[in-house]
Amino acid sequence: MLRRGFILFLPRLVGLVVVACCLVSIIYMLACTPKGDNQQPALPRVHGPTVKEGYEAILQERDEQHHNYIISLKKQIAQLKVELQGRSEQLKKVQDQNPDALDIQLDHSNLEKAQANLLAYLRSQIDKAEVHSGVKLSTEYAAVPFESFTLQKVYQLETGLTRHPEEKPVRKDKRDELIEVIELALRSLNNPEGDDNAKHGLYTASDFVEGIYRTEKNKGTLYELTFKGDTKHQFKKIVLFRPFGPVMKVKNENVNIADTLINVIVPLAKRASKFRQFMQNFREMGIQQDGRIHLTVVYFGKEQINEVKSILENTSKSTNFKNFTFIQLNEEFSRGKGLDIGARFWKGSNVVLFFCDVDIYFTAEFLNSCRLNTHPGKKVFYPVLFSQYNPSIIYGHQDSIPSLQQQLVIKKETGFWRDFGFGMTCQYRSDFINIGGFDLDIKGWGGEDVHLYRKYLHSNLIVIRTPVRGLFHLWHEKQCLDELTPEQYKMCMQSKAMNEASHGQLGMLVFKQEIETHLQRQKLSSKKT
Repeated sequence: MLRRGFILFLPRLVGLVVVACCLVSIIYMLACTPKGDNQQPALPRVHGPTVKEGYEAILQERDEQHHNYIISLKKQIAQLKVELQGRSEQLKKVQDQNPDALDIQLDHSNLEKAQANLLAYLRSQIDKAEVHSGVKLSTEYAAVPFESFTLQKVYQLETGLTRHPEEKPVRKDKRDELIEVIELALRSLNNPEGDDNAKHGLYTASDFVEGIYRTEKNKGTLYELTFKGDTKHQFKKIVLFRPFGPVMKVKNENVNIADTLINVIVPLAKRASKFRQFMQNFREMGIQQDGRIHLTVVYFGKEQINEVKSILENTSKSTNFKNFTFIQLNEEFSRGKGLDIGARFWKGSNVVLFFCDVDIYFTAEFLNSCRLNTHPGKKVFYPVLFSQYNPSIIYGHQDSIPSLQQQLVIKKETGFWRDFGFGMTCQYRSDFINIGGFDLDIKGWGGEDVHLYRKYLHSNLIVIRTPVRGLFHLWHEKQCLDELTPEQYKMCMQSKAMNEASHGQLGMLVFKQEIETHLQRQKLSSKKT
């Protein structure tokens, strides 16, 4: 019975196998038929007259497609090789600059090691930044300037058209940043590691004097904060650093400037009336308020010399001030030579030199900033002073020009940060002598201060460059002499143009006639109506 069933099932099985073979043959023929670019070419008939030529054409077309595909792959491989080489060079550069950076991995199995690696990397950022020592720079434009701040205001260089040279921090992130830094400094002072602050008591925000800060884009932000100390002439300085992460305390030191003498050196030729104004400022701020100061006047020529000596002697008698030196040179005026001779003439112990001009106004607070931002063999101070505009233009719409003290306000309408000038500077005499002093080949106005500034930048000294609120350049009419070299004359004219008024005020002068015409038309129009 089984045999009969098998005999009956066998023809059906053979039929199914034949049908399956046919289907496989059809599928194979469809899959292996060559395709063109846009449509499938017709399969040549087996007995047709062009069967050989048709297959040759199809084979040639397929060969071209494969050839083009191989070329495309080679191009992609070449591009990948170039990109891989570039990435390898970038990785090698990062490894060379930050050898510890790649070791910072968040390995949860060894969290303590990861935290230690991270801390080591952050501390390495402090070593790479200009905190403990200066960095040699190629030009004067490579220096990163500081900005200064108090509890209420920020004094900034990059003002643009919307920001002011003195303003309250508008951006929340800037406010929060400075508040965090001050609070951290206060916590550090009130929780000392030793017993340094035991006698002072609790430090508060009212003890904060001022701070300076700057950001190096690839390292972090450096903060230096000054607080009042135990006595009038003692201060506390806190140095903090934010290495693109938590703020880290660098040091906590006592700074005593009670015995730090400043030698103010002023080169002068004629200009007796300006010298009288300068001595009024020197008497009030330098002698009466500060008291730790010496004045050196280097005078060129003989014209008006008796008047200048008389002003100096009268100040000495009225204030019982004997700490001054008067040096006369019978030769052509040279600012650099005058300052250089005045600095080298000093025979006492190492002293802070403040290179000053007769048209400068300074406060007693600035003299302390001069002391706090200089350190022999380590730091020199290049303050950015606030330059006054022409008072006759600024206050031309008023009935009278205010007094000098009322004019000395830091606002966008009254002046500008003189960030292109490097003439007013504080440094220890030893640093000035070791750096080589001024270039005495430069004659007349301008150039000598930039050369000295570049010398400091090329050294390992830290250059503190920051706007200060207690140093002003008083406006005076500037004369650019024909005897100047083309470079000096260009610098002089640039300074002259910058001194007159703000962009808006100069624009009002340029369009004064147009404004008056408009006002007259408005009056006529109102009368008709």
